[in-house]
Amino acid sequence: MLITEIRGYELEKAQSNTSEDFFNRSVVSFEDAGEQRTFHVLYIRYFDETFAEFIPNMQQKEDPIFQVGDRQITFKELVAIICLIKNPSFRQRKRIYINTKEELASYFEGVNISMLKEIFEGLQHNGEYQLTSPLNFLAQPSS
Repeated sequence: MLITEIRGYELEKAQSNTSEDFFNRSVVSFEDAGEQRTFHVLYIRYFDETFAEFIPNMQQKEDPIFQVGDRQITFKELVAIICLIKNPSFRQRKRIYINTKEELASYFEGVNISMLKEIFEGLQHNGEYQLTSPLNFLAQPSS
Protein backbone atom coordinates (compact mmCIF):
# COMPACT_ATOMS: atom_id res chain seq x y z
CA MET A 1 0.00 0.00 0.00
CA LEU A 2 1.46 3.32 -1.11
CA ILE A 3 0.27 6.13 1.17
CA THR A 4 0.08 9.48 -0.63
CA GLU A 5 -1.69 11.72 1.88
CA ILE A 6 -2.82 11.78 5.50
CA ARG A 7 -4.90 14.58 6.95
CA GLY A 8 -7.40 15.28 9.66
CA TYR A 9 -9.78 18.16 10.20
CA GLU A 10 -12.78 19.42 12.11
CA LEU A 11 -16.08 19.49 10.29
CA GLU A 12 -17.92 22.79 10.17
CA LYS A 13 -21.64 23.44 10.10
CA ALA A 14 -22.99 23.61 6.57
CA GLN A 15 -26.39 24.70 7.84
CA SER A 16 -27.54 25.96 11.22
CA ASN A 17 -29.70 22.89 11.89
CA THR A 18 -26.92 20.31 11.38
CA SER A 19 -24.49 18.81 13.87
CA GLU A 20 -21.30 18.58 11.79
CA ASP A 21 -19.40 20.73 14.27
CA PHE A 22 -19.48 17.82 16.74
CA PHE A 23 -17.35 15.62 14.45
CA ASN A 24 -13.86 15.28 13.04
CA ARG A 25 -12.71 13.48 9.92
CA SER A 26 -9.44 11.64 9.46
CA VAL A 27 -8.44 10.73 5.90
CA VAL A 28 -5.80 8.54 4.25
CA SER A 29 -5.30 8.52 0.48
CA PHE A 30 -3.38 5.56 -0.88
CA GLU A 31 -2.76 3.33 -3.85
CA ASP A 32 -3.49 -0.36 -3.42
CA ALA A 33 -3.05 -2.92 -6.20
CA GLY A 34 -2.81 -0.10 -8.75
CA GLU A 35 -6.06 1.51 -7.62
CA GLN A 36 -6.25 4.97 -6.03
CA ARG A 37 -8.39 4.94 -2.86
CA THR A 38 -9.36 7.25 -0.03
CA PHE A 39 -10.41 6.04 3.41
CA HIS A 40 -12.39 8.36 5.72
CA VAL A 41 -12.99 7.97 9.45
CA LEU A 42 -15.67 10.13 11.00
CA TYR A 43 -15.60 10.30 14.78
CA ILE A 44 -16.94 12.37 17.65
CA ARG A 45 -14.80 15.48 18.23
CA TYR A 46 -14.91 14.99 21.99
CA PHE A 47 -12.44 12.13 21.57
CA ASP A 48 -9.76 14.69 20.65
CA GLU A 49 -10.04 16.10 24.16
CA THR A 50 -9.62 12.70 25.79
CA PHE A 51 -7.18 10.99 23.41
CA ALA A 52 -4.63 10.40 26.17
CA GLU A 53 -6.97 7.61 27.35
CA PHE A 54 -6.46 5.79 24.03
CA ILE A 55 -2.68 6.04 23.92
CA PRO A 56 -1.13 4.35 26.95
CA ASN A 57 2.53 4.93 27.82
CA MET A 58 2.70 8.12 25.82
CA GLN A 59 4.62 11.07 27.14
CA GLN A 60 2.74 13.60 24.99
CA LYS A 61 -0.76 14.05 26.42
CA GLU A 62 -1.90 16.90 24.17
CA ASP A 63 -1.79 17.94 20.52
CA PRO A 64 0.38 17.97 18.57
CA ILE A 65 1.39 14.36 19.15
CA PHE A 66 4.71 14.87 17.34
CA GLN A 67 6.31 17.07 14.71
CA VAL A 68 7.84 16.20 11.35
CA GLY A 69 9.73 19.09 9.82
CA ASP A 70 7.49 22.09 10.21
CA ARG A 71 4.29 20.00 10.25
CA GLN A 72 2.62 19.35 13.57
CA ILE A 73 0.89 15.96 13.59
CA THR A 74 -2.32 15.96 15.60
CA PHE A 75 -4.51 13.18 16.94
CA LYS A 76 -7.10 13.68 14.18
CA GLU A 77 -4.44 12.91 11.56
CA LEU A 78 -3.56 9.60 13.23
CA VAL A 79 -7.01 8.03 13.50
CA ALA A 80 -7.50 6.82 9.91
CA ILE A 81 -3.97 5.47 9.44
CA ILE A 82 -4.20 3.62 12.76
CA CYS A 83 -7.52 2.09 11.71
CA LEU A 84 -5.90 0.88 8.46
CA ILE A 85 -2.94 -0.54 10.35
CA LYS A 86 -5.11 -2.40 12.85
CA ASN A 87 -7.67 -3.59 10.30
CA PRO A 88 -6.15 -3.97 6.81
CA SER A 89 -9.55 -5.03 5.43
CA PHE A 90 -10.56 -1.35 5.71
CA ARG A 91 -8.54 -0.84 2.51
CA GLN A 92 -11.67 -2.07 0.73
CA ARG A 93 -13.93 0.41 2.56
CA LYS A 94 -14.48 4.08 1.80
CA ARG A 95 -15.51 5.19 5.28
CA ILE A 96 -16.26 4.15 8.82
CA TYR A 97 -17.89 5.92 11.73
CA ILE A 98 -16.60 5.60 15.30
CA ASN A 99 -18.99 6.69 18.03
CA THR A 100 -17.73 4.98 21.18
CA LYS A 101 -14.55 5.39 23.19
CA GLU A 102 -14.23 1.62 23.41
CA GLU A 103 -14.16 1.20 19.64
CA LEU A 104 -11.63 3.98 19.15
CA ALA A 105 -9.47 2.62 21.99
CA SER A 106 -9.49 -0.84 20.37
CA TYR A 107 -7.83 0.56 17.24
CA PHE A 108 -5.10 2.32 19.22
CA GLU A 109 -4.42 -0.71 21.40
CA GLY A 110 -1.02 -2.18 20.64
CA VAL A 111 0.01 0.44 18.07
CA ASN A 112 3.48 1.90 18.46
CA ILE A 113 2.65 5.61 18.06
CA SER A 114 6.28 6.71 17.83
CA MET A 115 6.76 4.42 14.80
CA LEU A 116 4.03 6.34 12.94
CA LYS A 117 6.46 9.23 12.67
CA GLU A 118 8.22 7.20 9.96
CA ILE A 119 5.12 7.38 7.74
CA PHE A 120 4.83 11.14 8.11
CA GLU A 121 8.56 11.59 7.48
CA GLY A 122 8.21 9.61 4.24
CA LEU A 123 5.29 11.80 3.18
CA GLN A 124 7.23 14.95 4.10
CA HIS A 125 10.43 13.99 2.25
CA ASN A 126 9.18 11.83 -0.64
CA GLY A 127 5.51 12.75 -0.99
CA GLU A 128 4.60 9.11 -0.34
CA TYR A 129 5.26 6.18 1.97
CA GLN A 130 5.28 2.48 1.06
CA LEU A 131 3.55 0.58 3.87
CA THR A 132 4.82 -2.95 3.44
CA SER A 133 3.54 -4.53 6.65
CA PRO A 134 1.14 -3.05 9.20
CA LEU A 135 2.72 -5.43 11.74
CA ASN A 136 5.80 -3.18 11.81
CA PHE A 137 3.72 -0.55 13.60
CA LEU A 138 2.36 -2.80 16.31
CA ALA A 139 4.13 -2.94 19.65
CA GLN A 140 5.93 -6.22 20.05
CA PRO A 141 5.01 -8.14 23.20
CA SER A 142 7.85 -8.26 25.69
CA SER A 143 9.07 -11.75 26.46
